[in-house]
Amino acid sequence: MPGASCRSGAGWVTPLYRCDMDVEKAIRTRRTHKAFAAARLDPAVLEGLLELARWAPNHRLTNPWRFRVLGPLTRDRLMALAEAEELGSAVKLQRAPTLIAVSAHLAGDPAQDREDLLATAVAAYLVLLGAHARGLAGYWRTVALLDGIEAREILGLAPQETPVGVLYLGHPVQEQRVPERAPLAQVVIHLD
Repeated sequence: MPGASCRSGAGWVTPLYRCDMDVEKAIRTRRTHKAFAAARLDPAVLEGLLELARWAPNHRLTNPWRFRVLGPLTRDRLMALAEAEELGSAVKLQRAPTLIAVSAHLAGDPAQDREDLLATAVAAYLVLLGAHARGLAGYWRTVALLDGIEAREILGLAPQETPVGVLYLGHPVQEQRVPERAPLAQVVIHLD
């Protein structure tokens, strides 16, 4: 039903699937950005993005994702650690005004841990997709530095947490090109 609103004065309109959601456009137009304007995200916008992550599918509703929004002191400590490990690497932690360290809380059961790790990755992607839908730029980077004892201490990661990556968020300063994608036939296998 084009033009339908997803909310009414009393709450959510049902059935929800009739709402105007252009998910395909959002997925196809989201790009990785590595250059951002200097302004940090408004805290209310950031909270809205993190709230979206809570809706990621997760088996047994374990809510395994953990998000740590890095303040200036934490960022400085991680940058010093990165620079000590590899000269010139700290600059990557300066790319965006807002950084979020993402980790998965794992329970120790291999099957559930796999589910929870993948669910956390989906939650991180929802933050990026939500940022794009709000006209913001984003970038997901896995950072090997976070696996080390010192970085884990800086972030306050519990022993049962595993780092997933860092989300870089901010306002875009440039358009990104549309990347080449593998043809569907290269990535899909139909089985009998």
